This record gives sequence, C-alpha cells and structure tokens, in this order.
Amino acid sequence: MTFIYVGLGGFIGAVGRHTINLFFLNFFGLSAPFSTMFVNVLGSFAMGGLFYFTSNNVSDFYKLFFMTGILGGFTTFSAFSLDSIQMLFNKDFLNFIIYISISVSLSVFFLYLGFSFARSFSL
Repeated sequence: MTFIYVGLGGFIGAVGRHTINLFFLNFFGLSAPFSTMFVNVLGSFAMGGLFYFTSNNVSDFYKLFFMTGILGGFTTFSAFSLDSIQMLFNKDFLNFIIYISISVSLSVFFLYLGFSFARSFSL
C-alpha cells in the first residue's frame, strides 16, 4: 500500500510541476531556470510546513503521500532542504556544510558528465 501512496502523490506532484512550468512559459514567457527556482522554493516551503505538522508521529500515509509522493514528484529539492535543516536542528554543522557543498557540486558535475558521456555516443 505504501507504493500506492507514494505513486499517486508522485503523479500529482509531477503534474503540478509541469503545470507551473507551462504557466511560467505561457503567462510570463519564462521557462527554466525561473520555473524550476519557483518550484524548488515553493516545494521547500511546503516541506517545512509538512515537516512541522508531521513531526509528532503522524500516520505514515501523510508522510508518504504528501512529503515523499507529492513533494518528491514536485521537487526533490525540498527533500534536500529537509535533510539539510534536520542537520541544523541537530547542530551537526560540519555535516550540514559538507552535505550541501558535495550535493550541489557533485550534482552539477555529474549532470555535465552524463551530458558529455551521452554526447560522445552521438558523434
């Protein structure tokens, strides 16, 4: 049943992200990175609120459907932000800095690496 919660939530989140991308394009003439930035900020805000309301052992349904599913499908940046803020709350400052630095650096680097790898096969 947990896969159904996550899957249905993920569907809603992905459709929501696509809708916002289309909205930014059709009404403002803007696409990524502006729509992506908006989605990441909005998703992180929503994750913060849900984290607060679900931190008292609320049913797994709410965490799986809303946090992992909807917000995970909407933006994984919100999960990254939640992991980061939990390190701050735990006063794990060194790991907080390391986690953010490595996550951002490696994600950008490996995106470039994947792009370069794929490009090498298309020549």
